[in-house]
Amino acid sequence: MAKKILSIDGGGIRGIIPAMILAEVEKCTKKPICELFDLIAGTSTGGILAVFLTAPQGASKTPAYTAQEVIVFYEQEGKHIFDRSIYHTIHSMWGLADIKYPSDGIKSIIEEKLLNTTLKDVLTNIIITSYEIELRQPLFFKSKKAKTDKEHNFKLTDIILATSAAPTYFEPHKIDNRNIPEKDKIGSTCSHIHNKNYYSLIDGGVYANNPAMCAYVEALTMFPNEKDFIMVSMGTGKYERCLHHDKAKDWGLAAWAKSLLDVVFDGISDTGSYQLEQILNKTYYRFQANLTKGNDDMDDASNTNIFALKAIANEIISTHKKEIEDLCERLLLN
Repeated sequence: MAKKILSIDGGGIRGIIPAMILAEVEKCTKKPICELFDLIAGTSTGGILAVFLTAPQGASKTPAYTAQEVIVFYEQEGKHIFDRSIYHTIHSMWGLADIKYPSDGIKSIIEEKLLNTTLKDVLTNIIITSYEIELRQPLFFKSKKAKTDKEHNFKLTDIILATSAAPTYFEPHKIDNRNIPEKDKIGSTCSHIHNKNYYSLIDGGVYANNPAMCAYVEALTMFPNEKDFIMVSMGTGKYERCLHHDKAKDWGLAAWAKSLLDVVFDGISDTGSYQLEQILNKTYYRFQANLTKGNDDMDDASNTNIFALKAIANEIISTHKKEIEDLCERLLLN
């Protein structure tokens, strides 16, 4: 029986695109996403989706949120997550001298939605990406590990704040961890590392904005005897905005600041997609769309942009109707 993997890219408010496609999958199969997949991976906004769709409702085995409810979350809470006061805007020199957004908004919203639910409680296996800036290494939040090792059983709120802490947008998220294993300290050049009792984490998109390859490797480890895998990879939109050579060749640090992060995220996403397409071929599903200059910002949570992003998602659903139906049949058969 094939193992089914879902991977969701990072992309800020554009997470509403995969949320809508996943809502279509739930509608087609009449099952929650957590019951359709053996492993779900997410980066940044993809991590938010992975967590929300697998977090339990209280002590039950029912997911707390459907994909349709996550769409509403983006619609209603996006403007509060990407919100800053006039004081913060001026103090940060419009994001050039300090983080663009304070973390209070997203933190209070996520805490209200997830309460004290922890990683071991999720309803299917998940893996969420982040990057530890002091240890200078990737850090993966794995539910399988959390179920057997309490030191890795983090609050879902902390996991979301870590994976979504995109550089320049939000500050690194600090998670207290009094007993960091010695193996996790290897390679650090920080002089205070012997006293380190916390993680300092940023968006996993710096190395895996498309976490599909990470998910595939994790699945090979989790299911060593399995030969067949179905991989569903959800993008949040591909940048089409051209960076003209004649302008970019003279850019310095300030001019590159915003575009560089977009280039890194986009390049990483395309690379992972290419690799898995070659490996899995007919059992690899990638849902992605091109963005225009007007709707490619990760933090534009205006009603106008939400409407535009939903239109993009509906276009994907319409264009790939047969592919989605085929996928739903496979998910129910396996």
